[in-house]
Amino acid sequence: MDASVREFADGIMGRAAQAAAVFAQLGQRETDRIVEAVHTVALTQRVRLAKLAHEETGMGKWQDKVIKNVVAAQLVYDDIKDLKTAGIISDDVTSGITEIAQPVGPILAVIPVTNPTSTVIFKILISLKARNPVIICPSGKAKRCCAETARICYEAALAAEAPEDCIQWLNETSREQTQALMSHPGLALILATGGTGLVKSAYSSGTPTLGVGAGNVPVFIDTSADIPFAVQQILTSKLFDYGTICASEQAVVVEARSADAVRAEFERQGGYFLSKEETAKLEKVAFDPAKGAMRPDVVGQSAAVIAQKAGIAAPAGVQLLLAPQTGVGEKYPLSAEILAPILAFYVEDNFNDAVNRCIDLNFYGGIGHTVSLYSNDEARIREFALLMNAGRIVVNTPSSQGAVGGIYNQLSPSFTLGCGTGGKNITTDNVTARHLVNIQRIARRRENRRLMRFDTALYLDESLDAQAIEKQFNRNC
Repeated sequence: MDASVREFADGIMGRAAQAAAVFAQLGQRETDRIVEAVHTVALTQRVRLAKLAHEETGMGKWQDKVIKNVVAAQLVYDDIKDLKTAGIISDDVTSGITEIAQPVGPILAVIPVTNPTSTVIFKILISLKARNPVIICPSGKAKRCCAETARICYEAALAAEAPEDCIQWLNETSREQTQALMSHPGLALILATGGTGLVKSAYSSGTPTLGVGAGNVPVFIDTSADIPFAVQQILTSKLFDYGTICASEQAVVVEARSADAVRAEFERQGGYFLSKEETAKLEKVAFDPAKGAMRPDVVGQSAAVIAQKAGIAAPAGVQLLLAPQTGVGEKYPLSAEILAPILAFYVEDNFNDAVNRCIDLNFYGGIGHTVSLYSNDEARIREFALLMNAGRIVVNTPSSQGAVGGIYNQLSPSFTLGCGTGGKNITTDNVTARHLVNIQRIARRRENRRLMRFDTALYLDESLDAQAIEKQFNRNC
């Protein structure tokens, strides 16, 4: 490692260590005062920060980025404000178990270009709530708006008597610097949100990591669904910030008997179905086969802009581009995750075939993340859910907003959506402040009648089988 890079990382981590030492001494009241101050300034600056993010990244709509900032600042705060994260958090006299929350230590927060200011707000709030200093590592394409967001949060935290350097941020980033921080022995945890390669680097760093997998969300419109409602909700989700949330729908799956009605409803609400020739044109501008991933210049762009880029004569007012597909995988580029107003469209013969198609899509780059279902048949909802490998199965809900949580359901609002072991993550939870504390347990001695009658000789008798041991043990108890 280059000496200058090592010095850079040591400097940041040295300041973070000092902040951590002070933070660990704060009680719940002092901690909550700091978190409230950060929430207040972030909510107050929601519009300005959203406009900064839009101007710098060129993605999405600033109005929708305002709502993302509101979710991060207000809904996340409401979700965590009463959470105990300092000192004794539970005391059970009967069991003799007392639980004590301790901070994990300095956290490196990796920020994606798609949701920059909102993710900064979110990760700062949950880190400070757990009394952890946080280092903001932004995408190089969103460094200015991330730095400004971190700055105003830091000033508010200091005004509330937070430790100095409890929030740090990188004004310039390089791969070497990021890797040096990730692998630094003083770093306690990485909160990794971003591209697959970056998240993989975080997990490979040797530092504990809460990362997220990619999303390739299928949405199944069951024959029992209210079709106009389902289409409207899908548009609400997929058009929000032009599809930049990783939980946004990527493919619509319908049964043949309802396909015509679904198609007509999409067209009525601004969807445009592509011909085979137009689909081929869209594939070239939306997907990079060499990298096996979406092209960055379509991310967060409107359907009209993308159609023009592809040379497609879409009708005026087009909101969404739908590409009929017959398969999933490398030969079908639009079956992959594309964070833009583009949807693959599948027609299947029956319910079982439709479910299998959703499974294929889920496993093609989105395992463990999110799947969506519109249905009014509880039996089908349960059957569908039992067959999916997804941390979030959102029902009759816009997938983007439903997976993030806090609006359409009681999931914890979060901008870090765990994908479980299928997505090479450690949790399927919506990550929040409770994941950023270490729990110590005082375990007092308690009388246990079963162990008081525990007969060691019983287990030393080789003539006894398991059934005989169980019978004798229960008799003793």
